[in-house]
Amino acid sequence: MSARSPQGDDRLDPNLDAIMSERRQLINLAYRLLGSLADAEDVVQETYVRWYAMTPAQQEAIVSPGGWLTKVASRICLDLLGSARARREKYVGEWIPEPLPDRMEWDSGRSQGTADPAERVTLDESINMAFLVVLESLSPAERVAFILHDVFRYPFTDIADIVGRTPVACRQLASTARRRIRGSQVPGRSSGRQAAVIRNFKQAWEAKDIAALIGLLDPGALSAADSGGLVEAGSHSVRGPAQIARGLVALVRRLPDLTILERMVNGQPGLVVQQDGVTVTVVAFEVAAERVTRIWAVRNPDKLQPWRAGPQED
Repeated sequence: MSARSPQGDDRLDPNLDAIMSERRQLINLAYRLLGSLADAEDVVQETYVRWYAMTPAQQEAIVSPGGWLTKVASRICLDLLGSARARREKYVGEWIPEPLPDRMEWDSGRSQGTADPAERVTLDESINMAFLVVLESLSPAERVAFILHDVFRYPFTDIADIVGRTPVACRQLASTARRRIRGSQVPGRSSGRQAAVIRNFKQAWEAKDIAALIGLLDPGALSAADSGGLVEAGSHSVRGPAQIARGLVALVRRLPDLTILERMVNGQPGLVVQQDGVTVTVVAFEVAAERVTRIWAVRNPDKLQPWRAGPQED
């Protein structure tokens, strides 16, 4: 956003600092609701466009600009979520939320003036890949009610005004979402222990050791890849250690110049695959009982833009 008011005059907007201070909060909210940083940024931009479309008198009449911005951004997200299922029906292959890098991976990117998603999105348990994937199973109203209340601590009276339901109905929506999320979560693992499992997985993958990979995969392991139809990837999930391991080994045999790096993905240990120094795949994992239970491989280049501006060496 410019330091000038979009209304077209040359005066500094006296409300600019207060309004722009809400930007990070809005990005955090929209990313959790939509699972896409690009879409979240579009939502925030549209929210600010609507703010500056009002007259100064209309803006000054708003008691809580931050609350107004949150309400508008949430409603835009709700509309987008409502149409998401129809749009996803046309999406080629699996749809996986857009992965985010860790702040520590972006030091060199920031020094070159590259925008850092980790500076804008707080990396906590509400953005790990498993959590975001479960959110995709919720209805739009459930997702909005749950995220606003359980993650951002908004009261149900405010949420009711956003989703067009009563506070009691919003409480029920959040409760239903909470039960679904708790029922799908695996027991928590320490980041250090999960990192050890992922490191062993990386080494087995690089060594093309099918037996070792199978040993690191849970018997019910499931792997999904998101290409958006723009690059090569399976159109369906792969289930079972043997099938997953063979597919991973076939990939590195077919593309011997791949480099696999350990990286934090959405706040948890993951892997990044590069080809000729360019990130081509970001892999997130779910780990339970020292075994990999879920693999999410994002290959859609449109979802990898934040990863292509950061450091390229391990």
